[in-house]
Amino acid sequence: MPWQVLIGNLAAVSLVISVWMHLHYNLYRLSKVQAKLGFGLMMGLGAVLSMILSVEIDSGYYLDLRSTLLAVSAVYGGPLAVLVTGAFTSVQRISMGGGGVEPALISISLVSVLGLTVRFLFGRGSADVKKALACAVTVAAVSLAMSIFHRGGGSYIAIVGLAVIGVKFAATFAAASVIAHFHAFTLERDILKAALTQAPDFHYVKDRNSRFVVTNLNVARNHDRTKSSEMVGLTDFDLYPSEMAQAFFDREQEIMATGEPIVDFEEPLVEENGRERWFLTSKVPLRNRHGDLIGLSGVTRDITEKKRLVQDALDSKNVLSQAMTEMSDGLAMFNPEGRLVFCNDQYRAAFPRSADARQPGADITDILQAVVRNGERIDVSPDAGEDWIEASAMQLFLTHDSEIPMFDGRWLRQRTRLAADGSALVVVSDITSMKHSEERLTQLALKMKGLADTDALTGIANRRVFNEAIAEEFARARRAESPLSLLLIDVDHFKAYNDTYGHLKGDNCLRIIGGILRSIAKRPRDLAARFGGEEFAILLPGTDRDGALRLAETLRSTLKRHAIPHSESSKAIVTVSIGVANMSDTFLSSADLVGAADEALYAAKKHGRDRVEAAADQARAA
Repeated sequence: MPWQVLIGNLAAVSLVISVWMHLHYNLYRLSKVQAKLGFGLMMGLGAVLSMILSVEIDSGYYLDLRSTLLAVSAVYGGPLAVLVTGAFTSVQRISMGGGGVEPALISISLVSVLGLTVRFLFGRGSADVKKALACAVTVAAVSLAMSIFHRGGGSYIAIVGLAVIGVKFAATFAAASVIAHFHAFTLERDILKAALTQAPDFHYVKDRNSRFVVTNLNVARNHDRTKSSEMVGLTDFDLYPSEMAQAFFDREQEIMATGEPIVDFEEPLVEENGRERWFLTSKVPLRNRHGDLIGLSGVTRDITEKKRLVQDALDSKNVLSQAMTEMSDGLAMFNPEGRLVFCNDQYRAAFPRSADARQPGADITDILQAVVRNGERIDVSPDAGEDWIEASAMQLFLTHDSEIPMFDGRWLRQRTRLAADGSALVVVSDITSMKHSEERLTQLALKMKGLADTDALTGIANRRVFNEAIAEEFARARRAESPLSLLLIDVDHFKAYNDTYGHLKGDNCLRIIGGILRSIAKRPRDLAARFGGEEFAILLPGTDRDGALRLAETLRSTLKRHAIPHSESSKAIVTVSIGVANMSDTFLSSADLVGAADEALYAAKKHGRDRVEAAADQARAA
């Protein structure tokens, strides 16, 4: 009879656990608290059923498997679950009455407490054999302890014995193992479901008739649904225009018929508002464990933005191609040890003299030795030794850009970037055209600067350049206590010359005088400039008063030798008046020097023109 009771109890325990597994699988939306309460309730009902099926083996003592369900509830459900299970079990045991109520309640408490202890010792998430074994040991230990404690009921001891305790141990171990396996299976299912439903792309599974079976939330939202479950049973005919839906359906049926998947298939979709979207789709047929076709699985990614970026890049490329020739880049990857892992043909072609050394597996030092040996770079001496090779090899592991002049006149730009694992990505571009463009732009800039600094008529420096130069030279002369002289020159009776001979002749006269000034100001720092109108200036750094006067006389006499006719002048030729000023301690600024030269020029014109006058000095007559 007791063995039949145990078998019935085992059936009851199995039934309860099976019911819970089916209910929990279908009620997966339960919260954690609800799931624990449900688990405790189910285990409690199972314990009650076990006690109902129990047999009284002594006055007030019953044989059942309540402790198995209590232990499982504590170990796998936690405090909340075992509290519910223990409450149901205790109420049922009290209602059954008899002399064993108090020991039974003690047994219920012990199993609950020890079960919770096992749970916390082995970890809440653990589902291994040791945890199930500890759960079974707990039940067996409590059963043995209680049987010994109540050894007064001799018949009880005789019936229970070690064999019954062994049955309880086995039943508990089996129940715990099943629950542990179910929890692991549920966790795995939840992970897979979460991965499917929460993935950023459009994930879906269809049956053989192309009906949706499972989709992620993105698919539902893309079709104005709030839940993934609302997509189940729909087809593309419910979502798209019939012609488009038919194309989708035919393609999917072909995949399932041939067993050939499609991978990274790009397809456009024009929405009702006329906006075009692009999608990248992969679809594979699904088969069960027997190899029978059961449907297909698909992943679709919205690549509209990528398409737009690609188009923008193409547009930009077309614009840039008008300014420079399209370049093909070389690509190479080096591992953290400095060995070449990969390179394309363009990379080797960029270095023709060391191409043979640039093979996968080659060390960067071997490549650099080939560069030196073959004279491939004009910035590297053929005598470069190990120090240069070692220093250059270290550059491989630094993020940097460099420009390389090649033996054949080409220029390469080498960009090195480091990856997280320490490997180096090297991209080489031919920038020869760009370098030539830079050189032309530099030359153009210099030419433009020259034009901006030059008086267009006379070809000598203009007033702006003169102002900058005199300020700089004045400051330098004061610091170095060196001499500085200035000549201010004015063409005598130039207005009358223009009125008599015309402006074209006047311009030609000024050009001749400008040429004479250039011939006078020969030293690198000497500066001849057009001061304004028919006025000129010569700045003479490092020249004292006597030297400046000599140059002034040379200028005046040189102009006379040209003998440019001037009928309105008393000299009958074009002449100039010159004012000379020299650096003085009393000058506080370059303006003082200009002012002194201007006063001397005024004195020269006042005293009859065609003269040289020095500031604060006697005039020198012609």
